[in-house]
Amino acid sequence: MKKLIFATALAIGSLTAVNAQDKAIAQTSTDEATMTQTVDAQETVAQDFKEVKASEVPKPVLEAVANDHKGATVSKAYKNAKGQYKLVLATADKKEKTVYANSKGEWLQTKKKMSKNMN
Repeated sequence: MKKLIFATALAIGSLTAVNAQDKAIAQTSTDEATMTQTVDAQETVAQDFKEVKASEVPKPVLEAVANDHKGATVSKAYKNAKGQYKLVLATADKKEKTVYANSKGEWLQTKKKMSKNMN
């Protein structure tokens, strides 16, 4: 009788371990798919930027910088064929920050923001 109870407990324990392992494998697959999507989105944002003068940056983009990054100035500007802008900002605390925007002044997600959104 003791052997039967022990065997039953062992079988239940094994099934629980296998089930937990399946969930961990499924989560890993989901995480890998999300990382692939993140890399694809990052490549879309960071394509073939060519340097332009800061004076060539559209007014809505400059207004977005002024509104969302108080005290920052555009030190370098780049534009790609899609009309997206990569801006290197000199922040008020003497640091550099790179941001991406479209010609309407709407911010594009960067790698850091995407990884925060995944959590």
